[in-house]
Amino acid sequence: MKTKKPNATQIWKQLEDHLVPRLRLSITDRAVYSHLLRHSRLEGRARLRFSMAWLARGARLSTNPARWAVRRLIAHGALRLVERGKAGHVVEVRLPSEIRACRPRRTARRAARPLPRGIDFELDFLKTRALRHAIHVRERGRCFYCLRRLTPLIRCLDHVVPRVSFGSNSYRNLVSCCLHCNSHKRDRPAVGFLCWLYRERRLTAVELAARLRALDALASGKLPPPLPATTNALPSKSRPPLHCINPVPC
Repeated sequence: MKTKKPNATQIWKQLEDHLVPRLRLSITDRAVYSHLLRHSRLEGRARLRFSMAWLARGARLSTNPARWAVRRLIAHGALRLVERGKAGHVVEVRLPSEIRACRPRRTARRAARPLPRGIDFELDFLKTRALRHAIHVRERGRCFYCLRRLTPLIRCLDHVVPRVSFGSNSYRNLVSCCLHCNSHKRDRPAVGFLCWLYRERRLTAVELAARLRALDALASGKLPPPLPATTNALPSKSRPPLHCINPVPC
């Protein structure tokens, strides 16, 4: 399907000036979005069919990071998934001006909506005990991965995107989990670890599907922790409990 080719210079200005800062796109997200945009809208095509192997090779990434980036871009509204099958993915790549989150906001009230309760996407949630506790409260006493009931003795925080893969300390990348899952996941991708839990029969098919949806919601900022409006990020003098063997403070 051919469409009118947009102004590439204007598109790149919108990408750098609006899309990246407003959606907090990572380097991986930018590489994937730029590659898909280059081979679709900038060539006059509204839709693009591609395989993950082709995308990873073109964006100079491994397959799993490319797949996670596609998931996040779909959640942000930068991509619209039309079809997914053995023949590959079919997506509509939206220009920065077509993405709802990047449109000009009319009122101050609307400007505050993307950041629930005034929480900044990039706030360091490992900085204080109160912020770390908020992540545990959000999971309601359950391990994010295996759904087992947690107690203070067996719970810790885990980076969904590992720190070795430049995962941040944002609430979009931190979850409460049990020590067993934390020690087995290590630097593995969260999607691969959830599939491993399913193969080990620690998750049912329904639970696996729900966990994958939760990962998408987490990455898109739809699972903010229940922080009071007065909570700030001042450093805490309290030390993490000695029983937490995970390098991430509890």
